[in-house]
Amino acid sequence: MERKTPTDAVSKGKFFFLMKNKSICGLKQPNGKNIQYLYQNGRIANAAKIIGNVEDEEMLELVTTAAGFRKLVSGIGISAELSAESKATADKTLFAFQFYGHKDPYVTGTTFTKEIPLTGAEEYIDLAEVNWSDDDNEPGQIRFEFDVPDVSANVTVKLYLNPGFNAPEITPDREPDLTSENYKKMIVRSVMNYGNLSRIQKAMEDARAGKEVTLAFIGGSITQGAGATPINTKCYAYLTYLRFCEICGKKPGENIKYVKAGVGGTPSELGLLRYDRDITGNGKIAPDIVIVEFAVNDPDDETKGICFESLVRKIMKGENSPAVMIPFMVFADDFNLQDRLSPIGFRYNLPMVSLKNAVLPEFYLLDKEKAQVNKNEYFYDQFHPTNLGHVIAADCLAEIFKAADRYAKKGVAVNLEAKPAIGNDFEDVIFFDRKDVLTGAVIDAGDFTGTDGELQNVEMNFDTVQTPEFPYNWQHASGTKEFTLKLRCSKLFMIFKDSSSPEYGTAEVLDNDKISVTMNPRKVGWTHCHAVLVFNEKESCEHVVKVRMQEGDEDRKFTILGFGAVI
Repeated sequence: MERKTPTDAVSKGKFFFLMKNKSICGLKQPNGKNIQYLYQNGRIANAAKIIGNVEDEEMLELVTTAAGFRKLVSGIGISAELSAESKATADKTLFAFQFYGHKDPYVTGTTFTKEIPLTGAEEYIDLAEVNWSDDDNEPGQIRFEFDVPDVSANVTVKLYLNPGFNAPEITPDREPDLTSENYKKMIVRSVMNYGNLSRIQKAMEDARAGKEVTLAFIGGSITQGAGATPINTKCYAYLTYLRFCEICGKKPGENIKYVKAGVGGTPSELGLLRYDRDITGNGKIAPDIVIVEFAVNDPDDETKGICFESLVRKIMKGENSPAVMIPFMVFADDFNLQDRLSPIGFRYNLPMVSLKNAVLPEFYLLDKEKAQVNKNEYFYDQFHPTNLGHVIAADCLAEIFKAADRYAKKGVAVNLEAKPAIGNDFEDVIFFDRKDVLTGAVIDAGDFTGTDGELQNVEMNFDTVQTPEFPYNWQHASGTKEFTLKLRCSKLFMIFKDSSSPEYGTAEVLDNDKISVTMNPRKVGWTHCHAVLVFNEKESCEHVVKVRMQEGDEDRKFTILGFGAVI
């Protein structure tokens, strides 16, 4: 289906694009609705800059607050068109723009809606006609809701400006050429280290021989598929899997299996704790190749890379001696952690690709027409790639597979006896929760007797339906009786739930009666899994760990999702 230009029969003045031909897909949510969420809090200024070409600092500042937004924006133009790839047919979508409130982000702010036909025709919302809440804080989220699931569409959102503000220049659309020699050079440029290819080559040989081979992916929201539409088949993980199948001459699903375990907003600290559960199925699956993606999720890693290296080593020591590949993704502000984490890859001679090395030279070419990709084409928002960005990431990883297919076994073999590049304190960590309590652990839940069902949900493997993270948990609702864990171990992590709800309060974690960690679930501001290190000691000894609500929060909620211990 050929894209139509969104119509604008009535002139509404100057504008900039907040979204431009953005791919969306209404996936069924845990609440039964079919929604594409597009979060704006903390992201809207970046979208205005990258997609709308806004450079005026005053405008970028205004768009981030409710009061500033109303000063800047007179109205919103929305157009949507059913995509040719849509698995379902629909003739309309419900557009919603929600402002988060001061008191309760999801409850006390303004939300306005408009039914949008899937014809490409623009509909207009006049902000002067909106009944605004007095508690509005900031632009929170945009939603597109459909009557049926799996509807894919291309949407455009324009922000029309009040008098006195100038609209930026509009970047013309173009179609990047993914077959050109310069594109191929960009992909090759991504390779930081081909590394020792023997483990990948063995997996390829086994796949061609008809043996069962498993490709697994663990990481954050990019591995989950954020920015890809639809998320299950256009994400870089699935596209990488398809390229591996193609190189090995096999049909997807024939004897090459696929495991995807990306959880948005989470670092390697949490990936380490859930690896056995989400990738190996607690020993039921022995992956042959594991792609580990945390290069943009680890800036707040309290272990400064030790968790990442521990995870890499844990994987390499597993059954089948799986190959580990490391992609370094990149944010729209050019950030990633390849300088911190690449020494780990070099220490074990692992294949590594850098999306930063691939695309940044293209972003900053003086002659924009010669660029293989620009920021608007690569980024869905300030954090996540578009469908094109996911294709580029898959092509970069496929360059390693192609190299393994071209060359004989070469390179220095993996040496797990080598001194760690940063540290391997946690490679033997064991995760446990309310369902599967670790042998030797004695738990008294106190007033943490409830089970929290409102959890972070993610699309796993091939799924479009979301799976709740850490459903076997301990929730506090009210009371002063502390949660107590008695265990002999040397290191302990605790996972708790973040929430924006004012119903949640702060908890203190005590190790042998001394406060070790204070956890405020409202600090992050959204429903999210949060791992923290309670203690890290060289030798195992008896520990009595207590979780209690901070004074004044005894009647508030708090959810313990699980623990990770090194015995």
